[in-house]
Amino acid sequence: MDSSAASRPAVVIDNGTGFTKMGFAGNVEPCYIIPTVVAVNESFLNQPRGSGKSNNWLAQHSAGVMADLDFFIGEEAVARSRSSSTYNLSYPIQHGQVENWDSMERFWQQCIFDYLRCDPEDHYFLLTESPLTPPENREYTGEIMFETFNVPGLYIAVQPVLALAAGYTTSKCEMTGVVVDVGDGGTHVVPVADGYVIGSSIKSVPIAGKDVTHFIQQLMRERGENVPPEDSFEVARKVKEMYCYTCSDIVKEYNKHDREPSKYIKPWRGIKPKTGAPYSCEVGYERFLGPEIFFNPEIYSNDFDTPLPAVIDKCIQSAPIDTRRALYKNIVLSGGSTMFKDFHRRLQRDLKKIVDARILASEARLGGEVKTQPIEVNVVSHPIQRFAVWFGGSVLASTPEFYAACHTKAEYEEYGASICRTNPVFKGMY
Repeated sequence: MDSSAASRPAVVIDNGTGFTKMGFAGNVEPCYIIPTVVAVNESFLNQPRGSGKSNNWLAQHSAGVMADLDFFIGEEAVARSRSSSTYNLSYPIQHGQVENWDSMERFWQQCIFDYLRCDPEDHYFLLTESPLTPPENREYTGEIMFETFNVPGLYIAVQPVLALAAGYTTSKCEMTGVVVDVGDGGTHVVPVADGYVIGSSIKSVPIAGKDVTHFIQQLMRERGENVPPEDSFEVARKVKEMYCYTCSDIVKEYNKHDREPSKYIKPWRGIKPKTGAPYSCEVGYERFLGPEIFFNPEIYSNDFDTPLPAVIDKCIQSAPIDTRRALYKNIVLSGGSTMFKDFHRRLQRDLKKIVDARILASEARLGGEVKTQPIEVNVVSHPIQRFAVWFGGSVLASTPEFYAACHTKAEYEEYGASICRTNPVFKGMY
């Protein structure tokens, strides 16, 4: 182990479909949360060919070098693409999986050198991955980290395990539970037993934060609100983050809005990006209808109609029978789209109804002779669940066991990228 690198805090980078969280181990919050997007200047790659053979090669070579240098990430990338047509946006991660490795390498480059401003050769790295990532992707990640950035050590952690680690305190180290990770591009329900993901029971839901934004955008458009088309998605995203909440009964909520519109309808004011003229609109039913798509998906999608509580129940029921009670007792929320007010209460209530109905049905089948012990259902909500995965990584990368579990540069040089296919779980933690 590189003792000088081990004496410095590890770098923790959680790459999500929508946003990337990055910072140093031991901190409570990430240093930066930026959109996972890259803007590359395509004009260098489309330069006219020279007349001579040598000139042609030189022009192409220098164009490639300039394209490698002239790119932006995060908010800056979005701003560049709006102000100049020569910059094309690339989203390297789609539905939790890296789709464009060139863009991903560029993204990591700026994360390390421009944002965190550290030398990668001086720090161990903890990166995260989606639970259904193929092992080949881990090899590509290992190659980039060890070859391009020359890192001394690398640990690739599964996001739900880190989210579970974020939920525990020093007095209670519980590494068995179900992680409900609702990100921007995908929702996963992942059961974890003693720190190991039960892969066969993972459930995926094709509704996530971006769908809530699209639904709010659609509702406001259908109502004829005065929002400029080019700004409508961004307005819908801000409405989602500022005003949306989860209701207990959708019909009662409609009635409350109709009875006291002044109390529930919120005004929205903005400036048109193209002309700079101010505009205003109202935010009404979409405040509670947006998050409702997790509990009644049929109002948004014709292809998927299973509510999130039913998916969690199916996930636990497909897990080994001796883990089920422990899984129901520790359902941990993770991701920005679980931050809606009362989301955890609604989830716990609906899941408890499903579990209690099953117990009643089984008792009725047995003629009431056998009384089943009630099952405790507990949905854990905590203030840092927005970046729970990153915080869990920060906690684990602060422990001495982390450095022992990392793959080192020496191991990579001896055995190759295949070492990255598996990462040991921290045995010393529990």
